[in-house]
Amino acid sequence: MCGIVAYNGIRQTVPILIDSLKRLEYRGYDSAGIAVFNGNAVEVHKDKGRIVDLEKILPAISGTIGIGHTRWATQGRPNKVNAHPHTSGRIAVVHNGIIENYQQLRDWLTKSGYVFISETDTEVLAHLINHYYDNNLTDAVMTALKDIKGSYAVAVICGSELVAARKDSPLVIGIGEGENFVASDIPAILNYTRKVIFLDDLEVASIAQDHVSIFDTHKNAVQKTIHLIDLDIRDAEKSGYEHFMLKEIHEQPRAFHETLAGRISELEGIIKLDGLNLTEDEIKNMSRINMIACGTSFNAGLLGKYLFEQSTYTHIDVEIASEFRYAHSSPGSLVIVISQSGETADTLAALREAKSSGCMTLAITNVMGSTITREVDSVVYTRSGPEIGVAATKTFISQLCVLYLLSLYFGKVQGKINSDRMKRMLASLKQIPAQMTRILNNKELIKNYAQKFASSNDFFFIGRTFNYPIALEGALKLKEISYIHAEGYPAGELKHGPLALITKDVPVIAIATKGATYDKMVNNVKEVKARDAYVLAIADEKDNEIEKYVDAVIRVPATEEMFSPMLSTVVVQLISYYIAKARNCPIDQPRNLAKSVTVE
Repeated sequence: MCGIVAYNGIRQTVPILIDSLKRLEYRGYDSAGIAVFNGNAVEVHKDKGRIVDLEKILPAISGTIGIGHTRWATQGRPNKVNAHPHTSGRIAVVHNGIIENYQQLRDWLTKSGYVFISETDTEVLAHLINHYYDNNLTDAVMTALKDIKGSYAVAVICGSELVAARKDSPLVIGIGEGENFVASDIPAILNYTRKVIFLDDLEVASIAQDHVSIFDTHKNAVQKTIHLIDLDIRDAEKSGYEHFMLKEIHEQPRAFHETLAGRISELEGIIKLDGLNLTEDEIKNMSRINMIACGTSFNAGLLGKYLFEQSTYTHIDVEIASEFRYAHSSPGSLVIVISQSGETADTLAALREAKSSGCMTLAITNVMGSTITREVDSVVYTRSGPEIGVAATKTFISQLCVLYLLSLYFGKVQGKINSDRMKRMLASLKQIPAQMTRILNNKELIKNYAQKFASSNDFFFIGRTFNYPIALEGALKLKEISYIHAEGYPAGELKHGPLALITKDVPVIAIATKGATYDKMVNNVKEVKARDAYVLAIADEKDNEIEKYVDAVIRVPATEEMFSPMLSTVVVQLISYYIAKARNCPIDQPRNLAKSVTVE
């Protein structure tokens, strides 16, 4: 989950490292550091805190080769000693991942005379590389990594040599003119190049100013494709918004539109999904689908369950990736993995478990060239653009968009959705971006309601059927960025225990848009009101009844029942954002969290 950058070129490296690290700070912000070869020795400067804290202590350093790191602590407290880079002799290392046999290696290295000063597993790697170093850094890194069990993305310097490698953690190489770059994620280097190479697992790269050499574990040269990245650097900047999260909430209409673009024709009732390598016969004969994900992506998958079961009548299981990987898959079933980054460690492990069981696999992700996309049978991209805020917003909306398209397409192929219904649904789906914009234009009203709850310590979000996953997502967003204890529940479950926690001091967000369970939802709201809770309802603009039963209402445009969750999502995101802002929380970088979870 940490951020790694490296540079070898003709320019001064410190400004490039610092700028690139700032664009990776969503991956970790417990501590930061750089190592630069100044022509005589490797200088290391690091400190706890964020990149701006590191900048304050940096002296003038001259050098054109270096490495940098921003840390999300997995082993060892977030302090200066545990901050990366770690060194041994002339070797300096930055690392993302977990070394599982760290203790055994540490014991062996200690007996060999190496002295450890940190609590981290990464220091083992620095000493190992130093142990094997014999005037060739590539050989030393390759030999050391053979001793490592676990995951890693590493960048290593020794004098004017720079080497990078990966296993189960993302790493890209940026190709420039007389300069080359290494980074954990593409936005870090968009300012300097759009040409990138995606390293695969167990590959090692030697990075000089004018060329890059890549090897497999046997030191055979590997020919790699250079990809041209079509992203705008402005997508990775705030563009006048106070926080990335608010900017990305406002980008959702565009992200949804881009995810639809070229994939639907509402006039013909047709959906075309690039990257879906399933035949119509395979779809028709499909009896079971598993959706696997973590966090926000799991909530998307849970809504996907309702969508698929309504559109196809197929049995759907939705499971947390870290649990699914220890279960047994049914051969021949379809496993859909959902991951914003395409690098989520538990999701990737679950995917591999599914493939080993003979399952067909499909990924929904936002990142081209990510590990998951290279291992699945099919992939449908979400086209959200870079998302910098740790709390997922536009990637969630785009995941939902893909799930709607998939469920409708499967339903059509299986004969459960006729042409007229498909045309109607696609026409409604195409209106969603404009309807989201209407909600965003009304955000001051949402802000005013949110500020009423800034001092609350507990919160409930409730919904039924399609809206239940949005209740979960609303609670997750509030927990992530405001640190308020929040729970999402299917409203019918309140009387089975949670109602004991409802008091006048516990606000309740009731997602009560019109649909098949609307009357039951109203009864659940009455149960809550009978316990004196303040109830804020999210209801559609044509509902003239809901005001009788709640304290306040936020209106969303009327649409098909199954599409209303996307509109409710924008509301709960804004509520969470404005509550967190009123509490002066660090919205884009919530404590203990990072954007891409690449460790188990």
